[in-house]
Amino acid sequence: MSGFSGDWLSAREPADLRARNAEVREAFLGHLETRARKKGDALVILDLGAGTGATMRALHPHLRFPTSWRLAEHDPALMALAAEMAERDGLAAEIVAADLAPGLSAGLLDGIDAVTTSAFLDLVSAGWIDGLAETLAGRGLPFLAMLTYDGRQSLEPAHPFDETVRAAMRSHQGTDKGFGPALGPDAHAHALASFRKAGLQVTDGAADWEALPAETAFQSMLVEGWAQAARETGADGDEVAAWLTLRLEQIRAGELVTRVGHHDLAALPAS
Repeated sequence: MSGFSGDWLSAREPADLRARNAEVREAFLGHLETRARKKGDALVILDLGAGTGATMRALHPHLRFPTSWRLAEHDPALMALAAEMAERDGLAAEIVAADLAPGLSAGLLDGIDAVTTSAFLDLVSAGWIDGLAETLAGRGLPFLAMLTYDGRQSLEPAHPFDETVRAAMRSHQGTDKGFGPALGPDAHAHALASFRKAGLQVTDGAADWEALPAETAFQSMLVEGWAQAARETGADGDEVAAWLTLRLEQIRAGELVTRVGHHDLAALPAS
């Protein structure tokens, strides 16, 4: 699987919080509220590729019923951070080491009432999403996928080299992250079709990042990552370096606004 650093996940979390789609979230939580009344006990939510537990932290203030979490992650460093932050915030969370590449195992799903993920579906293949949809539909489990990259990105002020960088990102997103050829910016559209085909009711909406000028660390990591993707996909090294130098100067001066398109979706079994 492809890994992400704790520093990157921490830097992006405020932008993630602003971007998460409230309408999609409430469709998911409304379904869970009904489920919680029927169960009469705390719901157990499984988060896939949980990182440091950002999905849990984002949803916790909006939960209207008792919950506990199972956070599935493969990176030991991120698992340790997730455990530390859950304890800090007083959140009930079981941190489990999980290789998700083969799909969701019966053991991982044992006792689970709902499944979530953030910034994950664009890393996996079409077949992986299809298998997920079939598994969730077969078990009658509601699903919330947030912050799936959709290929839109822009910088203001614009620069002629931006399109080269955007094309490089699209190409880089399609490389294998451990789950087969990644869908990248096509993941959201494929997920919509796959979950609907499986018989789940889907609500979706935009969840776009807008990085604030004051978020210098986040914006710097973002453009540095884009520059690296451009280099790895064959862009001219000198042009990449000049573009990156300019963008970092603009970030330090508080002159750059960065936007990245994402979508959220909730896929729910029939009530």
